[in-house]
Amino acid sequence: SMGVRTAAIVLGVLMSANLTNTICEFAGVAASMEVFGVSKYVSVPLAATAVWLLVVKGNYKVVERVFLVASAIYICYVISAVLARPPWPTVLRELVTPRFRFESRYIALAVTIIGTTIAPWMQFYQQSAIADKGLKPSDYRAERADVVAGSLFGVLVACFIIIACASTLGVHRVHVDTAKDAALALGPLAGKHAATLFALGLFNASFFTAAILPLSTAYVFCEAFGWESGVDRSFGEAPVFFSIYTAIIVLGAGVILLPIRSLVQVMLASQTFNGILLPVVLIVMLRLINDRRIMGRFVNSRLFNGLAWIIVAALIALSIVLLISAVFPGLLGRRME
Repeated sequence: SMGVRTAAIVLGVLMSANLTNTICEFAGVAASMEVFGVSKYVSVPLAATAVWLLVVKGNYKVVERVFLVASAIYICYVISAVLARPPWPTVLRELVTPRFRFESRYIALAVTIIGTTIAPWMQFYQQSAIADKGLKPSDYRAERADVVAGSLFGVLVACFIIIACASTLGVHRVHVDTAKDAALALGPLAGKHAATLFALGLFNASFFTAAILPLSTAYVFCEAFGWESGVDRSFGEAPVFFSIYTAIIVLGAGVILLPIRSLVQVMLASQTFNGILLPVVLIVMLRLINDRRIMGRFVNSRLFNGLAWIIVAALIALSIVLLISAVFPGLLGRRME
């Protein structure tokens, strides 16, 4: 459905983005454990070993169940936001009537939030996981409900993360250099329990995404080149799949062990990159989902196509404005309240 050159470009960009994102996830592991006094030279190697063993030595059913249990821990962010005592009437009003600002930093942050909430790797992981699970067309309705429920839960958690930070760090203009700073700053502003829950949520999110990101990358490359893949296979049955998975974990964790002062800007940049890459990925996926030779009766309806293209157009517009503001920094204001 798409040329070799296009596929190669998408794969190359995805590899770069996923490696950078994996580095950021291990940064999150290090930052969250430093809140509890654990050095990154202990937490990162242990976390890298654990996520490697989980996938390489486990099977799909075990991995899926571990991920499902981990997803429940995201409730920590919800409790943390409640403990922060935000002005709920203001939160609800802004949720219903959001405001948009033509400021370069605001637009960059908007693209970044989209990039981290609907990351390109998620799209690839989703379809690969469904194939690895061995689902059939008869399972489509249940899987669709699963995806919708998971997406709504993910957006809900993201909202509470924003609420927790905005009502504490944002209100008090707290400068944050590391993710650890953000968690620790919540203590005096929202209480010790809020800080602890936020750190636990950060560790949980970072730890399991550090497993899923390399897994997504391994899936994509093996499927693109026709190599054997799948969590249920052994290392001997799918050597390239597990080698790619291992290499990204080793590189991602290794970078964090270097004497780097702060990775917040790298983390933000990688998620902004995700937001810019997302329209490209979605366009490719829309071409595939509308190819009747591949999808048969499961091609997109006109309604879903219309909604999808509106979203893609909006993302492209945001990316263009962001790039223009980067080339001509004086064109848009940089101020954010």
